Parts: sequence; C-alpha cells; structure tokens
Amino acid sequence: MNTKIKWLRDKINLLNMQGIIISDPINVRYLTNIQAEGVLLITRKENIYLTDGRYIEEVNHTLTIDDEISAYDVKDISPYDYENFFSFCENVGFEEYFVTYAKYKQYMRQYKINSLEETDHIIEKQRMVKDEEEIACIAKACEVTDQCFEHLREWIQIGMTEKQVAEEIETFFQANGADGLAFETIVASGANSSKPHAIPTDKPIEHGDPIVIDMGCKYHGYCSDMTRTVFAGTIPDHVKPVYDLVLKNQKLVQNDLVDGANLKFISKMVENDFRLNHYNLIHSIGHGVGLEVHELPYYSLKTDSIIKENMVLANEPGIYIPNRFGVRIEDTILITKSGNESLTKGDKNYIIVGI
Repeated sequence: MNTKIKWLRDKINLLNMQGIIISDPINVRYLTNIQAEGVLLITRKENIYLTDGRYIEEVNHTLTIDDEISAYDVKDISPYDYENFFSFCENVGFEEYFVTYAKYKQYMRQYKINSLEETDHIIEKQRMVKDEEEIACIAKACEVTDQCFEHLREWIQIGMTEKQVAEEIETFFQANGADGLAFETIVASGANSSKPHAIPTDKPIEHGDPIVIDMGCKYHGYCSDMTRTVFAGTIPDHVKPVYDLVLKNQKLVQNDLVDGANLKFISKMVENDFRLNHYNLIHSIGHGVGLEVHELPYYSLKTDSIIKENMVLANEPGIYIPNRFGVRIEDTILITKSGNESLTKGDKNYIIVGI
C-alpha cells in the first residue's frame, strides 16, 4: 500500500472529509511520484489519476500495484463519471492556496460537490519531515553543489562576467548527475551583491569585489541550497567585520537548530544581534528545503514554528548595504535526533578567487 496516501486518507477522515482533490503537481509527486500533468482524486473507495492521453503511458509506467491508483485519460471520462467520483461525499478537500477561483467553481460544477473544504496545507505540513529516501536525495544534491563550489574556487577569474559564472554552475550541474537547477542561480558581484535576489548581469568581476553565489540543484526532484560570499583578488577591510558578523550568526543559528527549538526565537536572536551592530535583518534567515527549494517551515519573527527531527532547513542570514555590498552565507541543514548535520559542507572562511 502507498503509505503516503494511506496517511492522507486517515488525515482527511479526522477532518470529516470523505475525499480530496490534489492538483498541485509538487504534492502529486510527493504522494505518487507521478510527474505528468493531471489531477489526483482520493475518493471514498478509489484513488484516481486523471491525465491527458499523452501521459497515460508515462503514468502507468510510474505507478505500481502497491500504489492502488487507477489512471484515466480525461477524454474517456464522461460527465456522468465526474459526477460519481464523489458520490455520497458530504465534504471534499481542495488546495485553497493553489486552486484559482475559476478552478474552484469548475470543481464544484464538474464533480457535483456539496462542499469543498479548505485543507490548510495538510500535505505541505506532512512534507516538512523527510523520510530516509528523501534525505538521501537532498544529501546527494548537496554533494553535487559542494563539488560545484570547489570547482568554482579554482575556475573563477577576475574579468569574467556574473552571467559566465552562472552559466558555468548550470553546466557543472548538468554534467555531474543533477536533474537541473533548484532555482535560478544568483551571482552578484560588487555593488550588485547588496541585492538579495540579484539577477546575473554582464558586469565583469573586478578586483576587490565581494561575490555572492547562491546556487542549488535537484537530484530526483529534491533540492539543495547553498550560498557563499567569496572575494575577487583581495578582501576589502571594510567588508571583513560584516562578513564576520554574518558568519558568527550563521554558526549560532546552526547550533540552535535542534528538535523542539522554535524558529521564531532563533530569528529574533539574529535580528537583535544585527540591530546591536546597526544592521537590519531584511529577509527571513531560512526556510524548509525539499521538493521545493522554499517550502514549509519558514523562519519568522511573528509566527511560531517548532523544529522536528528529519526536517531539512536552509540557514541563510545576510546583511545588505544598498549600493555598496552584501554578504550572505547559507547551508542546507538536516535536523537529527541528537542535533543537526550540515548537508552542504563548503568552506565558510574567507575565500579569495581569481588569483
């Protein structure tokens, strides 16, 4: 039996729902490993995957007997079939954060549902705690990312553009077993490094530039996420205190990432230290990592989030001084029974490239 679907059936039953419609492709993949376009229906008696005829062969190749899922070509489904999928279901769940209002109305009309009920991220919350297979995939993605960083330390030269470095990262990932990018790579040098989500440009790397490199790849769909700030040719004296402050807090956060800790309190600790040194915490210091590079739980100054064993979290404090420079250091961290383990292991001391 597919244990994830069994869990979902038990969960919606506790919520007084007799079925659920899963349309977010990330959640579909989590539950079934299906990557083809379509919708998963958990009904009273069956698990059904509705897909375009172009994907039927792929879906049936993915599914096993243990999944207990029947795949159907939507062209073979009649209006009567749609109406009967959720017969005698008083309440049916749906993903309110993913489904548009137009799709919501379509579901109500097509399936003749009495009441579509919000599910409040029940699947995303379950995804926060990883199983052994998921952890192994994330660890492999992190291993490839570490290898890429070691390559970049020797490869980057002054005069190269940000775009060239970003392209080299993508090429390395493709050549070393990754599925692809976990997100669009950030390579930001000099004043561009003050932008947390900078887009690589044709700006050449200049002597003395800090270079923020934020990169990650996917392995079997699971993501890595790592940031290092390196320096072209030399380390400017005015950047060192900022780098040291970021690294100190990044290490303190990692020490505090343990089962039972509250991400709200950890975030507050970093904010207080930054303010004490006259800097602002302008973005969250982390997030969950899994099938999506940004997923639950999120570090927040306002919301309590309790850490659990086998969560995988990014730890990424940063300081950004507009039009001057920025520093960010990030690792992907696995929460263990006795503490945590950094799955990204690249050096975080001062690193000079281009010499």
